[in-house]
Amino acid sequence: MFFALDGFLFAGWVVRIPAIKQQTGASASTLGLALLGVSAGAVITMMLTGRLCRRYGSHAVTVACGVLLPLSIALPAQTHSALSLGLVLLVFGAAYGGMNVAMNSAAVDLVADLRRPVMPSFHAAFSLGGMVGAGLGGLVAGGLSASTHLFLLAGTGLLVTAFAGPSLLRHRPAPAAVEAAAPREPKQRLSRRARRIVALFGVIALCTAYGEGALADWGALHLEQDLGAHPGLAAAGYALFALTMTAGRLTGTLLLERLGQTRTLVLGGATAAAGMLLGSLAPTAWLALAGFAVTGLGLANIFPVAVGRAGELAGSSGVAAASTLGYGGMLLGPPAIGFLADWFSLPVALTTVALLAAAAAALGYAARNATTGAPV
Repeated sequence: MFFALDGFLFAGWVVRIPAIKQQTGASASTLGLALLGVSAGAVITMMLTGRLCRRYGSHAVTVACGVLLPLSIALPAQTHSALSLGLVLLVFGAAYGGMNVAMNSAAVDLVADLRRPVMPSFHAAFSLGGMVGAGLGGLVAGGLSASTHLFLLAGTGLLVTAFAGPSLLRHRPAPAAVEAAAPREPKQRLSRRARRIVALFGVIALCTAYGEGALADWGALHLEQDLGAHPGLAAAGYALFALTMTAGRLTGTLLLERLGQTRTLVLGGATAAAGMLLGSLAPTAWLALAGFAVTGLGLANIFPVAVGRAGELAGSSGVAAASTLGYGGMLLGPPAIGFLADWFSLPVALTTVALLAAAAAALGYAARNATTGAPV
């Protein structure tokens, strides 16, 4: 429920960005700078959240962020300048980043207790929440003001936390158990080799987040500008990508049980690379849409597997490090595509998504023996 809530709230905010832009009177460039507040706030707090999880437990931190995130989502609609918007988005991003690290840490612990690779199912819940949040946001955007919509989202989030939070708090491990847990929560500092392995998983997460960010911001423009697609068809490009990614994550547990983690990473990266080559270089919009769909299937399980394996090795610190690098990829992707599109062309720029997906496959194979006690 917390994974779904995270996706639901974030998507609900995203669909109101045009209204907030008009309300604040921000230009495209100043709005872009203000929106960096979300990423900056998330990245700054992710490593801190790892420490909080070690001290208080990931369940308690997840519930705390489940209160802070809904409260912070109501703030952007109260701003009237790009500067004030950027400042409140730092708060929203901090709550969003904290939620992601805490709930992924809790999920890593549950995966270990269940002894089943169910991490993709949690991320499928996030994707489903995002689809519902975006869909409902689109439906109400014409009838509700941004302030009312975000206020309702805040109330919904607090209700979900009030319903689901007590269950997490009742079942949280005792502080002594958290201290003693090993190897999931190592008490001593990680060795240099362990830090390198966690960083490797973080780079794998970065490769897939780069693709998600690039397709979210540039996929529709490519379909409409380069392939002459109708605006409605162009808008369906990212929706199709998100749909196949959700489907891939819903079947991720079965895939991991059948193939293991390494084969899942390698197959996913190779599939995404092939799909994105088709999506970026196809001569027609329909072939490009097919490529986007294949890319979503390929990328679906790379991020959850990479974060999960980092958590297996280093507990919440590993989750925080891998997540920070991963969200750095989502931050890097859109502007990198923009610069490359100016220098070359948008189709050529989008092929970098395929290159990084192939890199994720290669790195996943290289990390096949990086953790102990996990099927590869």
